[in-house]
Formats: sequence, structure tokens, C-alpha cells
Amino acid sequence: MSRFLQLHYLTIYPPSNPNRDDQGRPKTAFYGGVPRLRLSSQAIKRAARLSDTMQKELQGHLGQRTQRLGEEVQAFLQAEGAEEQQARDIATEIADIFGKLDGDAKKKGLIRTKQLAFISPEERTLAQELALKALKGEKLPPNKELKKMVLRTADGAADIAMFGRMLADDPDYNREAAVQISHAITTHKAVAEDDFYTAVDDLKTPAEDAGAGFIGDAGFGSGIYYLYACIDLDLLTENLNGDRELAGKAVAALCGALATATPAGKQNSFAHQTRASYIRAEYGSQQPRSLAGAFFRPVGIASGSGTDLLHESIRALEETAGKIDKSYGPACERHMTMNVAEEKGTLAEIRAFAQGCLDG
Repeated sequence: MSRFLQLHYLTIYPPSNPNRDDQGRPKTAFYGGVPRLRLSSQAIKRAARLSDTMQKELQGHLGQRTQRLGEEVQAFLQAEGAEEQQARDIATEIADIFGKLDGDAKKKGLIRTKQLAFISPEERTLAQELALKALKGEKLPPNKELKKMVLRTADGAADIAMFGRMLADDPDYNREAAVQISHAITTHKAVAEDDFYTAVDDLKTPAEDAGAGFIGDAGFGSGIYYLYACIDLDLLTENLNGDRELAGKAVAALCGALATATPAGKQNSFAHQTRASYIRAEYGSQQPRSLAGAFFRPVGIASGSGTDLLHESIRALEETAGKIDKSYGPACERHMTMNVAEEKGTLAEIRAFAQGCLDG
């Protein structure tokens, strides 16, 4: 039976546009009959992976998602003294391990795979070692054998273990994600607004027209976002080849990253440097459940209540957790909360709680 760590975050975003749609406007969702603002799970996971927290605490145990490993190998070989064409030929053979090569890129002299491949540090090192052997005249094994030599070494990459990977041409080397992360949505009704802006030409003289050098508009929004994450602790440990110490570090780093990292869209324009205002961490072997239902009826502020949207969002979340427990039985064996507004709990305590869950 799997053990789960479930995380619930409430985070206040000021006017901002951290995660844009194809029109450059804030992403949205229609939930509970009203519009909400939304942050995609993909954007949240990338922000967590690239955060200072995960980069520092999991240094040496993080993969990279790229189409360009072949170009990296080519540059590595040329730095080792290989001729350009020789380096390109070897790098092409190595890159083919990670997916089908892009024919259009090849016409431009580039070595890229069609798909993004999530590559662990060990796999990158092995790819370079094999390339060096080929440079010294050693014949490389057939592609199928090369894959067995290289792609079986993702066990040390914490982010691949958490978020999984898919190699479309080689499903045997896929990793099932141990971490599920929801799209974050506002707990209340929220719509995107428009910002009309101008840019002035500093060299325009007063004798000319008073108009701006450029005019434009941009969307933005604000609100309290609910984010849910579920970690299968046993699968995470399995994905890391049984390394419980690394699994514990990964869980603690993820807890911290989700509390402090944010998608960086329009960061310079809006400075949305956020921190979670509320975190609820839950441990147990019971079937996981999101608490998004707490906000199916959008949170509002009753006239004269003296409360705000954050207070009401916390109340709705905790009440829903209690009601689900009453109907289905306890959804976890133990839990811990951090509430900034009430100065209760700390992120350090949440991280320690999460890391301790690896010990049962």
C-alpha cells in the first residue's frame, strides 16, 4: 500500500500575469459557474524545478529537458580536439539514443531531437564518455545496445523521479511521475483586466507632436490561488533506486519550492514575488483527495464580517477537509498547517514534517 504526502497551498498574487495564454493574457478556468484565473501545472512545475530552493538543495541530482544534447556533445568533442565533421557524426549517433532526430534541424547543421528529452546527470556523463570512446576510434554498439547502456541511469535525477518522463520511441525507459500537481485556480471569482500603456521616445523634441512612441495593452489579474500537490512517497523512493535520503531531500525541497517559486511571466512588469500564506501538509496511506471542492462555491466576503478573502479561503478549506473526514473517515493519519496571517507554524516545520514522512 502506497503512502502519500498531500500538500495544499493558498497564495496571494498581486496584479500580475505570470502564466499567459496564446493571446498573452492570464490563463483562466470556468469553475463553479464563475470565471477564475489559473496557473497551469506545467508552469508551476517548471518554476519549482528552476527555483533556487531545488537548484541548491538538489544540486547534482537534477536533469535537464532538452532537444539539444547532440549539440552539447558536439561542442564537448570539439573542445577535446575533434574536427567539426567528426564531432558532428559522433554526436548525431549519440543524440539518436534520446529520440528521433529532427530532419529540418539537420538541414541547418543542427543536431536536435524532435521531442524534448528529460536527461539525468548520469545519462549526460555517459553520453560524453561514449562520445570520447568513439573519438578515440572505438566502435559504438548498435543503437539498441546504446540505449540500454545510457537510458537506464535516470535513478539519480530527483526531478525525473518526481515529475516523470516519457520517451515516445522507448517506453521501456519512461518514468511514472511520483508527484501530481494541479492547476492552481483562484478561490473566488476573478477576471482578467486590461492595462493600456505607452512608451515615450526620449529623443523626441517638444516641437514635435506630444504622442507616445509606442502604445499597447496587456492583460493582468490578481487573487488567491489554491494549489494541490500529491506525492506518492513509495514510488518516489522506487524511482530513486531506493535512495531514501535523496527522496527526503527532494520532498523537502519541493515543499519549499511550491511555497516560494512562481511562474516568471511578466515578472519585471509586475514584480509578483509571492509566498504562500497558508500550507496544509497531510500524511497517510488513505486514497488521496484534493480540497478544490472547498471553492466550488466561490469564496466571498459577507457584509460587515470583518474578514477578507484569505481568511474565508482558509475557513472554507479547513471546513471541507473536516466534512470529508466525517463522511469518509480520516483522509490522513496526521497533518500540519502553516498560517502566516495567524503567525502559526513555519515553512521549516512543514519541510521537516514532509521529510519525516519518508520514515513512516
